[in-house]
Amino acid sequence: MSSNHDRQTGARPVEPAQMVMRKLPHVTLLFWVLKIVATTLGETGGDLLAQTLHVGYLVATVIFLAMFLVAVVFQLKARRFHPALFWTVIALTSTAGTTLSDFMNRTAGIGYTGGAIILSTGLAFVFVIWWRSGQTLDVENVATFRGEALFWVAILFSNSLGTSSGDFLADSLGLGFRDSALILSAVMVLLLAGHFVTPINAMVLFWIAFVLTRPLGATVGDFLSKPRDHGGLAWGTMWTSATLLGVLMALIAYQVVRVGRRPLRPLPAPVHRRTGEPQRPNGALVAQGA
Repeated sequence: MSSNHDRQTGARPVEPAQMVMRKLPHVTLLFWVLKIVATTLGETGGDLLAQTLHVGYLVATVIFLAMFLVAVVFQLKARRFHPALFWTVIALTSTAGTTLSDFMNRTAGIGYTGGAIILSTGLAFVFVIWWRSGQTLDVENVATFRGEALFWVAILFSNSLGTSSGDFLADSLGLGFRDSALILSAVMVLLLAGHFVTPINAMVLFWIAFVLTRPLGATVGDFLSKPRDHGGLAWGTMWTSATLLGVLMALIAYQVVRVGRRPLRPLPAPVHRRTGEPQRPNGALVAQGA
């Protein structure tokens, strides 16, 4: 009876003594620093290809989405967490999100508000599918192929939404790059406080913060790269992108060394959130206590 059910659901039972290697990192201060740097690089990198090199938003979006699909396939096939691979995918969702959002808002004429509404609706739809799938929404405990695939779709939507939100604050509301970055930084501090002093669900706070780091990165990137008469420091997209890439590579190297010295704790065998039935793990299996 049990074996027939397993063949029907595709689940592969895991021995109680086995654990699953993590594919996603712990959410720590280093995670948020890397996320902000990666999304800031995504903003300036997207602008570099689409604007500075005159490729255009549509072609740039196709290029970055193709690169994202290649990278995310490698990430999904990986059996454990690889910092360079994981943050490459994050950066590519940010660059693709930048050019996709700019194409919608500017080339297609939807506007920042309309683009934000469309992308917010798309992100909400992804979360509904994720919730109904029975997979955990706790990103630190994602251990199945379906759960990780939904995670990456949500990341792509959230980074695209963040671009529209940043442009809406800086341009539509007239706050400018610096003031928008300061406001978003203050909101991030409030979310951090909410995590420690309120009963608000941690995953709700995580996804709000995750979405907001994208407009924070966008406004910081624009502040560094845009001309002075546009409220920026006039570093240009090329030098800003090169600087951010160097910082990101240094932080990734640090995380590689750190994970090598202190490997991430394995996860229990994944189960369906509602039924408790075993799910097929997406990471390498290890003996408990190994």
